[in-house]
Amino acid sequence: MQELDQVFVNAKGWLLSLFPIGLRPWVSIAVSVGVIAAIAPFIMMYLTWLERKIIARMQNRFGPTRVGVYGLLQPISDGIKMLIKEDIVPRGADPLLHILAPILSLAPAILLFAVMPFGRNMIAADLNVGLLYLFAISSISSYSIFMGGWASRSKFSILGAMRGVAQIISYEVPGVLSVVAVIMITGTLSMVGIVEAQADQWFVFTPWGIVGCLMFFLSGVAEVNRTPFDMPEAESELVGGFHTEYSGMKFALWYMAEFLESFAICAFTTTLFLGGWQGPAVPFWVLGLLLAVIVATGTKLPAPIRSVGAAAMLGAAVLWRTQVIPSWAWFLAKTYALVFVLVWLRGTFPRLRVDQLMGLAWKFFLPLGLVNIVAAGIWWSLRETPWFGWIASAVVLALSAWALVLANKPEPLQPRTYIYAD
Repeated sequence: MQELDQVFVNAKGWLLSLFPIGLRPWVSIAVSVGVIAAIAPFIMMYLTWLERKIIARMQNRFGPTRVGVYGLLQPISDGIKMLIKEDIVPRGADPLLHILAPILSLAPAILLFAVMPFGRNMIAADLNVGLLYLFAISSISSYSIFMGGWASRSKFSILGAMRGVAQIISYEVPGVLSVVAVIMITGTLSMVGIVEAQADQWFVFTPWGIVGCLMFFLSGVAEVNRTPFDMPEAESELVGGFHTEYSGMKFALWYMAEFLESFAICAFTTTLFLGGWQGPAVPFWVLGLLLAVIVATGTKLPAPIRSVGAAAMLGAAVLWRTQVIPSWAWFLAKTYALVFVLVWLRGTFPRLRVDQLMGLAWKFFLPLGLVNIVAAGIWWSLRETPWFGWIASAVVLALSAWALVLANKPEPLQPRTYIYAD
């Protein structure tokens, strides 16, 4: 029953059994690090492809089509181009900090994968302070952004860096507050413990959970400078912000860090509020049949590949028909659904102004985060009468949100007064 769900865990166990007992802990660490180092660039490359395809479809274009079928080899082509491009360091820049900044931005993005629960028993390090680790590691990016902006000796870069640091600090506060309610309810900082606490009910289906989920996700989008919170880059004003003076592989490292952090935000939103790897007990044949239909109807694929792919999916559906869809499939499905939302936001909303961006964090998210903690307390204290607790918590949040909207409502526009020259 658990064979398909634990296929990667069993593969690692088989690999460890080939080594002496004394070496197994070290080999286990090496395998976990190697897997993360291997999948991180792959995730980054194909997130760029996915984003370009989705944005193109929203804008009635095709997106990448030239390199490979469906443009699937475009990310590899882009990576090779980045590797062979000339590395330019501006005159007067600090060369050491100029090269260290993109490396420092990428390191925490990869380290976040260590506490990411991809499925049941599929986490590199189940720390009992996993949430503290998450916030400690994610805050390092502000240092790298300021290092990169300062070391470039460019007005555009330093302005973008200052905007970036201010934005990260502003949105870290509501991001942390949104998770306090989760810690209160679960009583643990472990990622695995938080997912297991949602076995009966995902937190997103509670009033405090949906508010916390939106705040955590949007704060994360702001911290990774994604549209509509991309003021630190702001091409129309600052050319590219803190990475204006970067080229070649160093620019690719900035890009990789941004996309890996975006994936991490979606993955941790799934973990904290959407039940993590938990999903309904749907039999695997449903997924296999769906994948077979998708592959068989891919008209751009050559007929032999379509036939083999559809046959493989049907074979997998027959082989594992009685097993439920594995936990890692649920986790990846929810995470990539949030990735789609991330791209959707970019294709839909214009960039916020600085005052709007900061006002949203300090005047709306921060007080609502504090109220959300109170609402979670009400929900928990009335858990013996769940519907009453649900309604009381929802009323508190709705009234508070409405009051905050009224308090932050801008002054109505006044008719223009023209002063004419005599």
